[in-house]
Amino acid sequence: MASNNPLNVYSGPDALKKFFDPDCQPPIPLVEIPASLNPYHGDGVRIYAKMMSMHPANNVKILPAMNMLASGVQPEKTKTVVEYSSGSTVISLAMASRIYHGIQDVRAFLSNKTTASKLRLMQFFGLDITLFGGPSQPEPLDERGGIQQARSLAQQDEQYLNANQYENNGNWQAHMRWTGPQILKQLPDINVVCAGLGTSGTMTGIGTYFKTAKPSVVRIGVCTAAGDRVPGPRSYALLRPVEFPWRDAVDTIEEVGSIDSFSLSLQLCREGLVCGPSSGFNLKGLLNYLEKQKAAGTLSDISGPDGLIKCAFVCCDLPYQYIDEYFGKLGEAAFHPIHNQNLTTVDLYRYDEAWELDPARAASEFFDGMTPKQGTVLLDLRKPEDFASDHVPHSYNLPLPSLSATTSSPFFEPAVLESQWKELEDMFAKEKVDSYGLVGKNVCVTCYDGDTARVATSVLRAKGITASSVEGGFAGLASQLFIDDAT
Repeated sequence: MASNNPLNVYSGPDALKKFFDPDCQPPIPLVEIPASLNPYHGDGVRIYAKMMSMHPANNVKILPAMNMLASGVQPEKTKTVVEYSSGSTVISLAMASRIYHGIQDVRAFLSNKTTASKLRLMQFFGLDITLFGGPSQPEPLDERGGIQQARSLAQQDEQYLNANQYENNGNWQAHMRWTGPQILKQLPDINVVCAGLGTSGTMTGIGTYFKTAKPSVVRIGVCTAAGDRVPGPRSYALLRPVEFPWRDAVDTIEEVGSIDSFSLSLQLCREGLVCGPSSGFNLKGLLNYLEKQKAAGTLSDISGPDGLIKCAFVCCDLPYQYIDEYFGKLGEAAFHPIHNQNLTTVDLYRYDEAWELDPARAASEFFDGMTPKQGTVLLDLRKPEDFASDHVPHSYNLPLPSLSATTSSPFFEPAVLESQWKELEDMFAKEKVDSYGLVGKNVCVTCYDGDTARVATSVLRAKGITASSVEGGFAGLASQLFIDDAT
């Protein structure tokens, strides 16, 4: 491996190229998971996460993308890169195309069953998206599927490059070139290595490397349990058409379901190893293998001279684009409840400190002496009897049904905020605001203590009315205007 950059600083015209190049970086971290997530810690097992998502692209697919483009791009001819991909590979191709080859036009062919959040993620990274019906993981040579259509497009026009992650040996060879050597350099006494099988590039490359570099290492490939789905990996049946030499790159295969994958990913995240469901999937595959060895009494057979069994699994993704799926798979019981969740549907408009005036500023801004300034409207939200007893001259009473002198502040009592906001939203509906004559006016809102008026100001501002509230409510404003009980 080339010497890397110990200070992790990248500068000059090739800064981004070096930033993405594993040969110019410190190795991607290899981190031992806590004993709380390792049920075999007491048996001498030590489990390490290879945090591939900590590459600058946050994505394990960046290495195959770089490797495939390096051999595929024809500098004077290639203008467009096209790939059938559910997200990670084609996003990585987009970044690597721009950084290394100056190609801006990258097109994603993918299933119409892709989630809206993934589609937006690809739009975010500047991809041109075309959707295809049928199976989400079509057969590579099926003329009806997007994989074959991306290939055909490149065959018909040399300006197009189809990286074709499903058949391009540059995919798995990237992990033979970079990932496997890094793991062995970081953990020379490794005994077990584990990765998922999707396009199978990661495990094929790592497993092929260790077959020669350290044949004693047990190589575990992980497949999705039949009838289940985890983002990225495939079931054993769907691996049949994959042409990479993955069968020679693994010693054993474990099957894992989605619930375990999402659950372990969640636990890893909460312990500080931020990773997605495919990472939890890989860890579960490793744990399944270790459990079988322990049950068979053969766990010690794979230990090193020090009696320890050192294992590495690939953390290949991030959780953020799958958040809704975590809740769907694991249920509400896996998460703390949201207190005051009823507030998610009310109090929806912004606040600004500039809209809440101290009494002295309010008196100065809205009054000349005791007379309201031209274009000013004074709204008092208190009960009619309290308004009748004492009020600012020339103000208007718009009593709020839920408000009285003894009502709690809406900011201390969520139920009060909910009811008052709904009443204010109705009170200041557009047609009513027009009938109040507030449009184009400078509106001052008061109440008992100023807090309900602050909510009212937020609602009015959202309706396009220039409104402000007074700290301390009516009493605060009255104290500045020298109003007494006889007013």
